[in-house]
Amino acid sequence: MSTGLRFTLEVDGLPPDAFAVVSFHLTQSLSSLFSLDLSLVSQQFLSLEFAQVLDKMAYLTVWQGDDVQRRVKGVVTWFELGENDKNQMLYSMKVHPPLWRAGLRQNFRIFQNEDIKSILGTMLQENGVTEWSPLFSEPHPSREFCVQYGETDYDFLCRMAAEEGIFFYEEHAYKSTDQSLVLCDTVRHLPESFEIPWNPNTRTEVSTLCISQFRYSAQIRPSSVVTKDYTFKRPGWAGRFEQEGQHQDYQRTQYEVYDYPGRFKGAHGQNFARWQMDGWRNNAETARGMSRSPEIWPGRRIVLTGHPQANLNREWQVVASELHGEQPQAVPGRQGAGTALE
Repeated sequence: MSTGLRFTLEVDGLPPDAFAVVSFHLTQSLSSLFSLDLSLVSQQFLSLEFAQVLDKMAYLTVWQGDDVQRRVKGVVTWFELGENDKNQMLYSMKVHPPLWRAGLRQNFRIFQNEDIKSILGTMLQENGVTEWSPLFSEPHPSREFCVQYGETDYDFLCRMAAEEGIFFYEEHAYKSTDQSLVLCDTVRHLPESFEIPWNPNTRTEVSTLCISQFRYSAQIRPSSVVTKDYTFKRPGWAGRFEQEGQHQDYQRTQYEVYDYPGRFKGAHGQNFARWQMDGWRNNAETARGMSRSPEIWPGRRIVLTGHPQANLNREWQVVASELHGEQPQAVPGRQGAGTALE
């Protein structure tokens, strides 16, 4: 039984061992499409037709022995034939989530008397995204009139979600290939946080479940939002809502963002102002860390422990991550430092 770290890749319609993974790089962030770049080798297939791979589902698995540490699945959106020495063929591949397809469609259309869940559901269904979950706590009233004006389906979906304070991410399953797009309007719906210790001593053999580097930063961002709208049905309606940002002890409070027209109805404008303020200040205070753990990705929460600066030992929401793996011995005859993950 294998006990070491290893990576495998499967593609629908091909044998499970068609490819060996030489390296991969996975980038993810909230409300964006993940990108998985792979370098592969094959001794079975010295030549492949693009139709055998492109637009097919691919499944990357990170193993520790026979235990699954991480799974990622997506659509093969780019495929390249590389070097061929008559014994083996090198390939390169890009994989994105099914939602990536929404960026290839562009439309002009009107939605009438539909709420955000209905509108987003239509966009996802039309683009073949069948596994998704809406986790909403805030009120999202129906919109009397909503226009997709020459935007791609993906850009329109992102704009609508942002206006309503909704973010999205891919929720990965550990023991199966299940993977779901989650749309969420509050961090309260995120999975329970888990503790991860700080350990800067990377020269010793330590558990992968630790953080070896951690940097905390702050920057000046807009301090308040004023949003205003008008309706001819109620000429006397003020239609003005304000929202102040939080945690501004280190900056002035004169950096106001004025938004008109606000594209809201009635008292819902206060929520629009609050969501805009959250968006403007979502990177006012951030931290960057380094870990070999494959369990950290956007949509998860961690609790840092053991850091000498006590105020950093608290809960953190993961908003972006990168995962890189090297498996040089996948190429027969090639020497390397062994399989590595960071």
